[in-house]
Amino acid sequence: MQETIDLIADRELKKLRRFTRETGQPAPLDGLDLEPMSHVKEIEITDEHITIQYNETVKRRYNANEITHREWVYKYNDDPEMVAAIARVIEVSRKHLYDMPENISCPPGCAECCSGYEPFVNRADVQRIADHLGLTYDEVMTDYVVPRESADGYVVGWLRKVTEEVTDKCLFLKGSRSGRYYCGIYEARPYDCRDFTPVGCQDVDTSLPRRGEYPVGTPFAPKRRSNGKRNGR
Repeated sequence: MQETIDLIADRELKKLRRFTRETGQPAPLDGLDLEPMSHVKEIEITDEHITIQYNETVKRRYNANEITHREWVYKYNDDPEMVAAIARVIEVSRKHLYDMPENISCPPGCAECCSGYEPFVNRADVQRIADHLGLTYDEVMTDYVVPRESADGYVVGWLRKVTEEVTDKCLFLKGSRSGRYYCGIYEARPYDCRDFTPVGCQDVDTSLPRRGEYPVGTPFAPKRRSNGKRNGR
């Protein structure tokens, strides 16, 4: 029976044999990794070397993942073709250096980040919200915060939703629909909300225009229940 010839292995074996003849150093074929570079995961370029991670595999276990990949490292400064290729990448990068990303600003009234995202609050956040609403610290913790102890004692919980569903909207979010939402406690919003940036946001409502403004409605106000305890609406 005629055996199939591995053309890549055959080519490399000839190169290794020639190397052995020229240098006197034995170079067996099993010293080469002949797996094709089919799935490039990451490329790192320094002033001398290019490193490519590729062909990543993940073996999943109950408590941890075993991740392996191939890595090719090449000193490209000695290769004119590679130098020219990387120079072209740098040239294109300079061309696009000042391009403005689409997600540099939020569409007015989007508030997609106010659903499905649970902003953490610290003690200063709770007190600021309490002062803003004219409530006590404990009242805000009871009505508007899901308590959670943290190791450093800094975070005390996260803001409640209108229901127990994680994907529901924040209790302080007001407005009738996407494009008309607004924060009812904007001036007193938690640091977690203040620190949020639209750059890199994957949740934006892409159907909304990024131009224009609209007037917000009334701010959030706590309302007394029939038993005299406040809550919000």
